[in-house]
Amino acid sequence: MHPAALIKGHEQVWSWLALGVTGAVLLAFVVLFLAALISILGSRLTGGMKLVWVIFAFCAPFLGSLLWFAFGRRDAYTPVRR
Repeated sequence: MHPAALIKGHEQVWSWLALGVTGAVLLAFVVLFLAALISILGSRLTGGMKLVWVIFAFCAPFLGSLLWFAFGRRDAYTPVRR
C-alpha cells in the first residue's frame, strides 16, 4: 500500500474518532441540561426560585446545571425549620 494511502486512512480514522467524541460530549451536555431542568421543575422550591434557577440554567447551561446539582438541589430538598 502506498504511504499516502496509509496517511489518508489514519486521517479518516482520527476524524471519525473526533466526531464520535464530540457527539458523545454533546449528548452528555444535553442530558445534563435536561436532567437539571426536570429536577428544578420537580423540586419543592417556590415558583420564583424555580424561575431563577431555570433562567440561570438557560443563560449558562453547563455551569448552571452543575451548580444546580452541586448546591441548588441539596438546598431545595432540605427541610425548612420552623
